[in-house]
Amino acid sequence: MSKKESILRPKGRVKGGARLPHNKTTAEAKTVVIDPPEKVVISMSQHIGAPCQPTVKAGDQVFVGTVIGDSESFISAPIHASVSGVVSEITKIRLPAGNMVDAVVIESDGKMQLDPDIKPITVNTAEELVKAVRDSGLVGLGGAGFPAHVKLTTSPDKPIDTLIINGAECEPYITADYREIMENPDDVLDGVYLIKKLLNIENVIIAVEDNKPKAIKILYEIAADKRDTDDKVKLMKLKSRYPQGAEKVIIYSATKRKLPLGKLPSDVGCIVMNITSVAFISRYLRKGIPLVKKRITVDGNAITEPKNLLVPIGTPISHVLELCKADDPQKVMMGGPMMGITVYDTSLPILKQNNAILAFKGKAAESKPQTDCIRCGRCMRACPMNLTPAPVEGALKNTNVDELNALNVMHCMECGSCAFACPAGRPLTAAMRLAKNEVRKAGK
Repeated sequence: MSKKESILRPKGRVKGGARLPHNKTTAEAKTVVIDPPEKVVISMSQHIGAPCQPTVKAGDQVFVGTVIGDSESFISAPIHASVSGVVSEITKIRLPAGNMVDAVVIESDGKMQLDPDIKPITVNTAEELVKAVRDSGLVGLGGAGFPAHVKLTTSPDKPIDTLIINGAECEPYITADYREIMENPDDVLDGVYLIKKLLNIENVIIAVEDNKPKAIKILYEIAADKRDTDDKVKLMKLKSRYPQGAEKVIIYSATKRKLPLGKLPSDVGCIVMNITSVAFISRYLRKGIPLVKKRITVDGNAITEPKNLLVPIGTPISHVLELCKADDPQKVMMGGPMMGITVYDTSLPILKQNNAILAFKGKAAESKPQTDCIRCGRCMRACPMNLTPAPVEGALKNTNVDELNALNVMHCMECGSCAFACPAGRPLTAAMRLAKNEVRKAGK
């Protein structure tokens, strides 16, 4: 450490949110690398934007890192084989969100042979970095799945002055990013300074919740690294309150800038990168292996052996549950309990943006009993975006799109704070999500 490093306090504080039980039981559970399953099912839609089209056919031999899907769309990311073996079929699967997509099924040979074209990548310019990140197939690993090369594409009319490294990981149970910090701090270090240098970004803020003291110690040393000669890389401790890791929230906390509806962080001079994404970029350039594996937290009261697993993308959820000795789960979720999606079929595969598989039984698997709204206003006080979820639910029942727009429903982040706060057990987050779909369908 080259100097005494100061730790920043948040510049802005977003109202609302929720104090959640952390339940981070796997925080000190080192990542376990699993053996390849007999078969992987790799979805062609694993990101925000245009889905990919398969570039292989049944009978093709593939290796770890072979491109099996791609798209000409800018907002998309190529998809790679996560195991070596033979493509058995191109099929259709229905993702938890309900959309039908193409999927490539690969029968593993168990050898995990790398594609012969894989080699370290050298980048010296911002343009070369963006191309390399696209080739890697990287999407936001915090859960949103936004193609990373789009985030890193800058233009002179939108100057970027702040890179925000998101290490908040504020949802209960999930410790995947925390384990990245603990196990691969050098990759985080190299990724931070590489992006700062090549994109010529003046300020870097590494944001982490204050309930992670071991991670804070490591990130403090990264902020104080000798490469930070002008002291522009700073650590910021955020209050442990959900949803600190949401993009709009963390931008406001770090810079006090408000991200307008329909705009990207670049429109307010920021790039927000998940901390595991930053570390992955460093590893990809060093080794050339694209995004073919994902660390996930497997936990919940129906899991006998909670773990952090590094799994090939496309691994069936049922295989993951079996490895962690799931005990008669009645509810399985992909993601955290606040923003995750309930899985109806455990044969579905792990996706790039998955960071957890949670399994519950008994009372933990049951929804709150629903009663009539008592007009208490807790949902409004909990909403970080200052919205009014209860009236939105009413407007949705009447399919009143004009009223939904007047209630600013499109500003909703779907964080789940309103439903968590509701004493009447109203499915407010689901109502907000459906209301946004109604507005989209109406073209308004």
